[in-house]
Amino acid sequence: MLYYLFVPLIPRFHALNIFTYITFRGAGAAVTAIVLSFLVGPLILRRLDNAANYQVVRAGTPESHASKTKTPTMGGLIFLFSALVSTLLWARVFSHYVLLSLLVTAGMGMIGFLDDYLKLKQRRLGQKNEGLVERYKLIGQVAIGLALGLYLWKFPPATNMMALSTSLPFYKYRLLVWASPILFVFWTTFVLTGVSNAVNFTDGLDGLAAGLSAIAFATLAIFAYLIGRVDASRYLGIFYLQHAGELTIYCLAMVGALTGFLWFNTYPAQVFMGDTGSLALGGAIGTVAILLKSEFLLLFIGMVFFAEMMSVVLQRYVFKYRKKRFGVEYAQQHRVFLRAPLHHHFEVKGWSEQQVVVRFWIIGIIGAFLAITTLKVR
Repeated sequence: MLYYLFVPLIPRFHALNIFTYITFRGAGAAVTAIVLSFLVGPLILRRLDNAANYQVVRAGTPESHASKTKTPTMGGLIFLFSALVSTLLWARVFSHYVLLSLLVTAGMGMIGFLDDYLKLKQRRLGQKNEGLVERYKLIGQVAIGLALGLYLWKFPPATNMMALSTSLPFYKYRLLVWASPILFVFWTTFVLTGVSNAVNFTDGLDGLAAGLSAIAFATLAIFAYLIGRVDASRYLGIFYLQHAGELTIYCLAMVGALTGFLWFNTYPAQVFMGDTGSLALGGAIGTVAILLKSEFLLLFIGMVFFAEMMSVVLQRYVFKYRKKRFGVEYAQQHRVFLRAPLHHHFEVKGWSEQQVVVRFWIIGIIGAFLAITTLKVR
């Protein structure tokens, strides 16, 4: 909004030319998001606490988490509000890149909000706290992924790059071109659904998902800025996407909002993000990577998310296989991990919650560095 308000006034007030710089607006978005998080955080926290909207501890969670049943959830509303408002203020909102990111983030957040709301309602009625049925949640995620894939196929934001394609790390101007629109739409849906669920699985310790997501968004902000510049993209041997630089502002708004949220979410957490926040974060990270045609970079940027999701998949399907082949007792005694997701495995092994969180953050930072090295190792 500020861009559209001040840029027309540049001929009269030359100092306003600063609003044409993505770096300035990105920094402004980050600072604004942090301030908003600090302002709305206590208000939302108070409302959630008054509504007794407390965390539902998942089955199989270590006993040390029993005390968290009195911690409010749905705290993702704090950083979602802060990031979305900050983006609307500082970004060129009518850019396809920004609009699509905002819509997908809001859509995934609504699915998570419905899940959290149903858990709260079921608890009040004395029913089993299952929330939104898993298959319905998946249907919602797939529907958003299909909608995004179809839109990008029909209306690609950048006309200078093949719509049905994605770039490959470590190669100069090398594209993986999908043979048909169906494959492209399937790929987009797979990435978006996979990342949103991966972040959801990771959200189990105080500050873990929020910190890792902030690292991921900071890394994606660097890529968005470089991919959106003709000179930088040519120098680095990467594809140039016109107007993709606006995603820098969105990503930095997310970094600022998550930084502010960590003030309330760090150990011992005053509030959890819930599915409202985790599904929205996963959808946002996946969408930005898809729009930048950098989906394969998620293997580096989101390596912890990927490991967390695979730990759940392996634990579940290996248990089912061994149960069917050898019986329940054998399957229970020969699990792949002591607990799943992966962060609970290390808790059972004796790591404290703070150790798991900080060490996983370090791994996330290493993954970010590896992703950045792909800019020059080509």
